[in-house]
Formats: sequence, structure tokens, C-alpha cells
Amino acid sequence: MSRLEFVKRNPRIFVLCGKAQSGKSYIACAMKERFTSAIVLAYASYLKEYARNIIGWNGDEESKPRDFLQQLGVELIKEKIDDCFLINRIIEDVKVYSYFFDVIIISDARFVEEIDCIRNNFDNVYVIGVCGTDNFLTDSQRSHVTETALSGYDGYDYIIDNDRNVDLGVIIDEILEECL
Repeated sequence: MSRLEFVKRNPRIFVLCGKAQSGKSYIACAMKERFTSAIVLAYASYLKEYARNIIGWNGDEESKPRDFLQQLGVELIKEKIDDCFLINRIIEDVKVYSYFFDVIIISDARFVEEIDCIRNNFDNVYVIGVCGTDNFLTDSQRSHVTETALSGYDGYDYIIDNDRNVDLGVIIDEILEECL
């Protein structure tokens, strides 16, 4: 068996930010399709894995236990375990995937520190705010810190106003052209 040669790349890192159901995941997938060497990561992937193991959630978006995920991420992990727990995991993931991919897309930043830590640890980071139409959250879910922490944040490199009447493909292409 031949030995692999690991060569560290300097990937472009795109961090998508926005509220629930704003179109972040859709945009992340559309961006990934435009590259031959790209991966999409998510802070919430760890929370979703915990939910599958702890409460037996089947991973279906229609039955997503949003209240549980919000409480798990903030009230348990951020407040009782480590404020940077999920951030550090994504940083570790980016370090590994930097040997394999030219583009890394983080699809779900919800806190300023999730943005700042990526910017502080890596080059070629582009932060994109995604504004969407109304979502179907309850008032409690909508007022949770995971939905409000980026209100007033002005550090985006780009903003996509996803009002569902725009051609997202054109907007994504324009952003990528500027970044590459």
C-alpha cells in the first residue's frame, strides 16, 4: 500500500450566517456545486448528532426538535460545558479538511464568535449574511439567542437578500467571482 502525501492547501472559507430557514443550507449547497473540491460543514451537525443519540430523533428536517437543539447548544454546551465547544470542533474540522479541499463552506454561523474565531484562525475567510423571508418558528424560538445574536452585526463581506424573488445563482456567481 502506498503512503499518502498530505499537502496543506490554503482553502477559501465561506461562512454563511442568518436566521432559521433563511436559505443558508440551500446557498451552501449551491456554492458547493460550483467547485470540484469543496465541502460543507455545519456547527449544528454536532448538535443534530447528539439529538439523534439522546432523544432518538431520526434526522428528518420536518420533525426537527428545534427547542431541544437550541437548549442543547446554548443552555448546556455553551453555558455549562464550554462556550467555544462547537467552534473548536469546526476549527479542528477545517484544519483536517484543509488538506483535501480548496473550498470549505460553513453553512450556519449564528454567533459573532463563530465568525471571529474562523477569521482569527484562517486566511481567505469570507462572511456572507443571508436574509430570508419569514420563517415558521414559534415566538419563543424566534426570540432565542440563536436567532438574535447576529442582529445588528455589520461585519459581513457580502449580504444576500434571499426574498425568494431573486436569482440566487447569479448572486452566488457574482460573490464567488469576486472572492476567487
